[in-house]
Amino acid sequence: MQHTAGNYEAFARPRPAQHAQETKAYIVGSGLAGLAAAVFLIRDAGVPGANVTILEKDDIAGGALDGLDVPEKGFVIRGGRELENHMECLWDMMRSIPSLELEGASVLDEFYWLNKDDPNYSLRRATVRQGEDAGHKGRFDLPKRAQKDLLRIFLAERSEMEGKRIDEVMGREFLDSPFWMYWRTMFAFEEWHSALEFKLYLHRFVHHIGGLPDFSALKFTKYNQYESFVLPLMHYLTEHGVVFQSGTEVVDVDFAHRNGEIRATAIHCRRDGAEESIELGEHDLALMTIGSLVDNSDEGDHHTAAVLNEAPAPAWDLWKRIAKKDPSFGRPEVFCSSIEETKWESATVTTLDQRIPAYIERIAQRDPFSGRVVTGGIVTAEDSSWLLSWTVNRQPHFKKQPKDQIVVWVYGLFVDVDGDYVKKPLSQCTGEEITQEWLYHLGVPVEEIPELAATGARCVPVMMPYVTSFFMPRHAGDRPRVVPEGAANFAFLGQFAETGRDTIFTTEYSVRTGMEAVYELLNVERGVPETWGSTYDVRDLLEASARMRDGEKVKVPGPAALRSYLRGRLEHGEIGQLLEEHGLI
Repeated sequence: MQHTAGNYEAFARPRPAQHAQETKAYIVGSGLAGLAAAVFLIRDAGVPGANVTILEKDDIAGGALDGLDVPEKGFVIRGGRELENHMECLWDMMRSIPSLELEGASVLDEFYWLNKDDPNYSLRRATVRQGEDAGHKGRFDLPKRAQKDLLRIFLAERSEMEGKRIDEVMGREFLDSPFWMYWRTMFAFEEWHSALEFKLYLHRFVHHIGGLPDFSALKFTKYNQYESFVLPLMHYLTEHGVVFQSGTEVVDVDFAHRNGEIRATAIHCRRDGAEESIELGEHDLALMTIGSLVDNSDEGDHHTAAVLNEAPAPAWDLWKRIAKKDPSFGRPEVFCSSIEETKWESATVTTLDQRIPAYIERIAQRDPFSGRVVTGGIVTAEDSSWLLSWTVNRQPHFKKQPKDQIVVWVYGLFVDVDGDYVKKPLSQCTGEEITQEWLYHLGVPVEEIPELAATGARCVPVMMPYVTSFFMPRHAGDRPRVVPEGAANFAFLGQFAETGRDTIFTTEYSVRTGMEAVYELLNVERGVPETWGSTYDVRDLLEASARMRDGEKVKVPGPAALRSYLRGRLEHGEIGQLLEEHGLI
């Protein structure tokens, strides 16, 4: 397998892999990584779809890319994925998936046209004092020391950040800045999360630093991502004969070590309560999703709080069993042993009263019923004790959603502190109480909140014990490689497999692991698109530097005569032109 860039590789069609017709592939988990692996097996490796089986313990595919209408509760979205143009593997896949709405178009075409016609940006990123504009005006307000901290982290070697927390490498000046507020609420980082992951994010998204304050860096699907992404993928795979085997929990995998090679030999399942084993033949593959950010999620309802489920978690238990069999299979306990540090809670509010959309419109400064971009990403109530954020995407967010309803996604980073209106921790609140707190930060008069929350909305809270588990401080080897050294017929998929420069908590990362697994195991003769290289592009680096300085020009050092000489030299060279073009001099 090789990483490549450019049209030569992007447009090439590989020939079928050796033994493609005899290969049977068993994919553990039907999240985005598993679905992507199935697509690449068929499209690029030439494996017949009927030879691909996806084993899933739940009765619905998609993993964290959900979007449900739960009977007697309401619409539920546990989270939403922020998308951007440089998700190379994701868009490489989606160009081949037919749209379910536009005849003759791909999902990529549909997405591209949508975001051309209705580009995303926010008109109010943060509020204070119950709905007032926070007044940052797109500024980061980074003190000089905070700027130096960022530069030091950016230039540090990866090994220097291993095992460290963000608050161990960044000073208080940075952690109290609007930049950190933008960052932590957009990506769900906590101060105790991995400094290494923070560094990787800086490199991965340096080309979008300028788009942080107004979300102009982002793009979104038309509907929730289950309907926009998962359903078209499932339709494509079903049309190609892929077998979806739900109600099947994979509990263990056997491996054989011989002459420096490791082979998966059997997959052990529990299907509808009965034990089963799948013996793997000479050309068979096992592609296993390890870990899960939504394992043991619990839904409450409008009158019931979601519960923190600390019982055994199937996806994590599977990885723990596998990891005991070889040190190269990773260390799952690093990620799943600190629930108090990896949990947070989200909630889906569906409005039933027309008074609420009026408050949404006042903050978003757009009509939420227009069918176009509304908030343009999350709005953070910056002075909220829960650090409450909420977003309204294009409506309807569900195809079956009534035209007079708005679906809102709400989440809080601090789930164990009392609210500002509801004097209870978020983790103990019913959907109605979460709605009250949200309405308070929207600016609804306090005397109207109880009645409006009780009758004007329906809210489903969801507690997720492991949702930021991949952000825990880690060292090299804690995550296994997608294809471990010596692996002959198996690979690891998803957010806890190691791919290199890319960053977790993105749809791109899941798809990339699926692509790398298939390409490496089957020696597909086409390159995997490299992670976008903005971190090596001097233009992006200069642009990010200028934005983090809020447009402040760089002062040329030295006496006046020397400054004049240096400026003169710069003005007549390409370096000076670049610096001037990006607003640094």
